[in-house]
Amino acid sequence: MISYLLLLVPLSLAFEYFHAPPLLVFGTAAVAIVPLAEWIRRGTEQLAEHAGSAIGGLLNVTFGNAAELILALFVLASGNTEVVKATITGSIIGNSLLGLGLAILFGSRGRPSQQFKRERAGLLASLLILSVIALMIPALFDYTERGLAPTVNPEALDERLSLGVSVVLIGVYLANLFYTLVTHRDVFESAEPDGKPTWSLMKSLGVLVAATAAVAAMADLVSHGIENTAEQLGISVFFLGVIVLPLVGNAAEYVSAIYFARQNRMGLVMSIAVGSSIQIALMTAPILVLVSYAMGHPMNLVFSNPLELIAIAGAAFAVNSIAQDGETTWFEGVLLVAVYLLLALAFFFMGAK
Repeated sequence: MISYLLLLVPLSLAFEYFHAPPLLVFGTAAVAIVPLAEWIRRGTEQLAEHAGSAIGGLLNVTFGNAAELILALFVLASGNTEVVKATITGSIIGNSLLGLGLAILFGSRGRPSQQFKRERAGLLASLLILSVIALMIPALFDYTERGLAPTVNPEALDERLSLGVSVVLIGVYLANLFYTLVTHRDVFESAEPDGKPTWSLMKSLGVLVAATAAVAAMADLVSHGIENTAEQLGISVFFLGVIVLPLVGNAAEYVSAIYFARQNRMGLVMSIAVGSSIQIALMTAPILVLVSYAMGHPMNLVFSNPLELIAIAGAAFAVNSIAQDGETTWFEGVLLVAVYLLLALAFFFMGAK
């Protein structure tokens, strides 16, 4: 039934071509991402059967965040760097809190609890905490330069620090890949049983590439109508950036995480949900900083809104708490979703008109 929603892909393109109201283009393109996310899930599942759950989870995160990266690049090209930073915040808290919380809720149905490897979850939680520290340093540095020790040109110093932090974060992410996929692969390889693939490797890759390209096209249409949509709905562009756009861009991760949770593969769920947040913080955000200079719209990593930093820190704290015992229950899912809803309410009223 969900496959019928694929008709929204050409429909949204037609609406854009014939200059339909921006809200209509925005809505159809956003809903069209749902069936595309299902095809990404299918392709990822097949690749996981071919290559193992560790690489399968990595591929799911990579393909899922491709749409998010393209969407952020388009917004960045328009010069709206604050919305780009809002999408970074929204993606981190959305995957860690809402995505993981929904997966736990759906996965726990009919089960008293679900287990996963504490080693893998512990590493993911540690990397998420590192992400929080890395994203806080530029903001604290900016506060110090402007308040405690005023300098002549704090913006230039913020940009230089952000560039340095970005290079370090990319290096850490690459080292993490080498650690989990090469030197310690036996430790982090999932103990959950793998099934037999029903698709060939080439078909799996083809479906993933095609679905991801379509998701990126839909995300691009969504980004076109963000300002007009915000005006028509009477909400702030910041709220769309921190809540709505991440929900659209990361729909693939949510669908995949819920599906694998129902299969009782919580190790892969942790890799998808938390791993996606880590990739946003350690790879996507630094890449956006580096590319912003080539675009002529330099972006730093200074999150001037304290609520954004509190939200990221809260997400890391919640994930770390759940990862401690290697077990999840439905109530932990409720808690994660509740934290996300509280933050969403705060963001909504903060930008209310």
